[in-house]
Amino acid sequence: MTDIELLNGIAKGDPLAGRIFVDRYQLQVYNVCYSFLHNSHDAEDLAQEVFIEAIRNASKFRGDAKLSTWLYRIATNRSLNFIRDNRKRRFRIEIDALFGLSGNDVPKTGVEEPSVSDDALEQNEQKNILAKAIASLPLNQRTAFTLNRLDDLSYAEIAEIMEVSLSAVESMIHRARLNLRKKLSVYYLQ
Repeated sequence: MTDIELLNGIAKGDPLAGRIFVDRYQLQVYNVCYSFLHNSHDAEDLAQEVFIEAIRNASKFRGDAKLSTWLYRIATNRSLNFIRDNRKRRFRIEIDALFGLSGNDVPKTGVEEPSVSDDALEQNEQKNILAKAIASLPLNQRTAFTLNRLDDLSYAEIAEIMEVSLSAVESMIHRARLNLRKKLSVYYLQ
């Protein structure tokens, strides 16, 4: 089935088209979510939400872009919204804890448990440092950089997803690299 046939089947309520659609794009959508969230459970939940939104809106797909680009856009937007909402929630929990309003709430970091070996601990620490550095980038730089370096999308695909020009994507990724180099230089000069 072509992508258009899949979407037409989904719009008509065909469960087989829905299954094929999810099977075809599940890994890509999960990877986009994971590259932003760095937490497998959150990425799985968000990927499901992306497919629910895509299936609900299948009849609205205009075909201006490839289906994969449309899904990347939904996954990126959902991931960024999740990050923003989580920051607000963590801030409220931290404020409540500061004022003693809730003693049992401990903010979650979104970092998975490291394994026991020293090498694994060091690798986990390096991943956390890199994830924090990427998360500290301005939103547009973080989005472009993540889609390019972690999801391996071309500049043209990123421009389509972010709805900006190709030169804007080049500039965002260049600035992201410079910012990351500055942020991470302290760790590599030790």
